[in-house]
Parts: sequence; structure tokens; C-alpha cells
Amino acid sequence: MNDLSSRLKKLVKDFPPQFWLIFTGMLISTIGASMIWPFLMIYVSKKLVIPLAQVASLITINAAMGLIFALVAGPIIDRVGRKWIMVISLVGNGLAYILLSQAQTYGEFALAEALLGAFNPLYRVGADAMIADLIPPEKRPTAYAILRMSGNTGVAIGPAIGGFIAVQSYTTAFFIASAGMIVYGLLLAAKAHETLPVFDRGTQRRAVFEGYGRILRDREFMSFTLVFTLTSMLASLIWVLLPVYSNLQFGIPENRYGFIPTTNAVMVVTLQYLVTTVTKRFKPLYVMTVGTAFYAAATALIALFGGFWGFWFCMVVMTIGELILIPTSNTYTANLAPSDMRGRYMSIYGLTHSVASGVAPLLGGFLSDTISPRATWVGGGILGLISVIAFLALAARYRENKDRGDGVYTA
Repeated sequence: MNDLSSRLKKLVKDFPPQFWLIFTGMLISTIGASMIWPFLMIYVSKKLVIPLAQVASLITINAAMGLIFALVAGPIIDRVGRKWIMVISLVGNGLAYILLSQAQTYGEFALAEALLGAFNPLYRVGADAMIADLIPPEKRPTAYAILRMSGNTGVAIGPAIGGFIAVQSYTTAFFIASAGMIVYGLLLAAKAHETLPVFDRGTQRRAVFEGYGRILRDREFMSFTLVFTLTSMLASLIWVLLPVYSNLQFGIPENRYGFIPTTNAVMVVTLQYLVTTVTKRFKPLYVMTVGTAFYAAATALIALFGGFWGFWFCMVVMTIGELILIPTSNTYTANLAPSDMRGRYMSIYGLTHSVASGVAPLLGGFLSDTISPRATWVGGGILGLISVIAFLALAARYRENKDRGDGVYTA
């Protein structure tokens, strides 16, 4: 017991207080948000009674706005700083959840989703850049793993409670989600300090107007983001469409389905640190290949099951891939980025989420409506196989490049 206490104290001292502020705020906001987002497509489907592809198009609207604002976020965050952009994002998200709670038509839902899509990348890019500012390269894998544990602790709590609340009142769940976001925003406004590195004016000017061209010429990074987008599409299919699929096709209610995302979160909280201590010993592209293989298997296996425990098992398989893949991809991006370009590199990395969220649910909904509901998961499995092969090709191509992605930037 004393040994565990000493390790925890050492871990706390290894990272600055602002890191733990982000850790705490992420926990609060994620508990609130995860009470509603696993069930949002179920809510919209029942509220509007429209085809699944049209419901999924709301996520595409969200993702399209995310795509635009992720590109805008990078230069702004590199120019004016991280803190206040993150605050604006969190408060804006909170207000968008209130709008969702009052939406009655497709247009009103589309407006709220567009606002969420605009605000989300501002926080994500700002937070990733802030962590890269605060934490030296050798500690970043552990830092990103710890933050994922915070977020997933929130996900462990939120859906399990939110499923029961949503059955009684979705409006209450929306307002709790809003409160979590706004409280975290106020915490950052009151307690956080700006971490933007100081550069000369010439460097800043070049960073704003020429930065993205420099990134587009970074073949290793751009190849990685393209392949990572394919993998992210698998995650988007599972997170967005599996709740609807399980509810409408097999009658699994929200208060039962909530334990599936909770399982994901509990696994991350309990296993992420241990998995990261192993994966950080290996070359990141090979690690991400293995993680992607688990995503591909989980997506394809959904087509074989028709009940709660089958879907629960698929989530377990996907989560193993997530434990391997996500901290590695975060660290890989942070280590590739030069200090004056972190915001933009994180913006491009964030685009993988926006593109995947925009394309995958729409494609999955189309396959479901035109072929069969199971076709969504067969198609996802094929996409996953392509992603695994692509990651293997990248790992082979860049195996000699020992510096990039492991903490040293080479221009």
C-alpha cells in the first residue's frame, strides 16, 4: 500500500499542476457529455422518424464544420494562444447541448450539430498543443495515456447513468452535459495559464501564412493522417451506428446499452497505463498497425452477433485496439511537430476525426438502407483490412527513419 502511495505521489510530481487541471476538467466534462452522446442518434431517430442515412447526415454536418474549424483552429492557436480558444470551445459546446435539447425539426438538429462541429476542434487542437507545450517528449506517451484515463473514467460513469436518465428524460441529460462543459470552461478560465511558446515576429508571420504548405510537404505525416483516417472511420461506425443498430434491430434499450461504452471506459481506465508502458518500447507505426487490426476485427464481428453480449464482446475487442492505437497516434503527431507548428499539426491530425465522422456514418447508413443493416459491418471490416495493409506499408517505408515520431523533429 505504501509502495502504491509512493508511486502515485511520484506520478503527480512528474507532471505540472496545469496538466492535472486539464485531467480534472476533462473528467467533469466527459461525465456530462457521455450521458448523452452514445444515445444521440437513437434520440434523433425516434424524434424525427427518418431513414438511418438521413439521421447519419447530421453527423456529416457536424464533421464538415469540424473540418473547416480544425483548419482555422491551428493558425489561431499558434498565433494567439491555447487557453482562451479552449474556454470558448467548451462554453460554446455547452450552449449547443442546450439547443439540442430544444430541437424539434431536422433543421434545428442540423444547426445544433453544426455548432458542436465548429466548437469541438477548437478545444481538441488547443488541448493537444498545450500538452505538447507542457510535457517533454519522453513523457508524452504517459501524459496522453493518463488524460485518456481521465476521459474514459468520465465515459465509465456517464453512459451507465445517462442511459437510465435518458429513458426518463433526454432533456435532463442534455442539461447535465451542458453543465459539465461550462464548468470545465470556467475552471480553465480561472486557473490555467497560457503555454504558447514565444517566437520572434517573423517566425509567427511565417507560421500563419505558410505553415500548412510546410505540413503538406511532410510526406511521412500526411501519409500517416490519410491511413489513420481510415482507422478512425471504423471507430466512428461503432460509436455512432452501433447504438442505433442494437436498439432498432434487436430492441436493446438505452439503459442496457449504456454498459457497452462503460465497458470501453473501464478498460481504458484500468489498462491504459499498463498497455502504454509496453507499446512505447516499439516503433509507433508498427504499434498502430496492430491497434488497427483489432478495430477491423471488432467491426467485422458485429455482423455475426444479434444480442447484448455479442456487441459487448465487439466493444472489448475494439477497446484493445484503442488502448494500443490512440496514445501512440497522439504522441507520434506531437513528436513530429516542430514547436512553432504544434497547433497546425494537431489541426491536421484532428481532421482525421472530422473526415471519419463525416463519411463513415453516412456510408454505413447508406449500406444499411440499401442492402441490409449487417452490410454496414461487413463493409467496415473490408475497410479495416485495407487500413491494416496501408499501415504495414507505411511502417515498412519509414522503418529507417529512426528520429521522426520518436521525439526528435528533423526538417
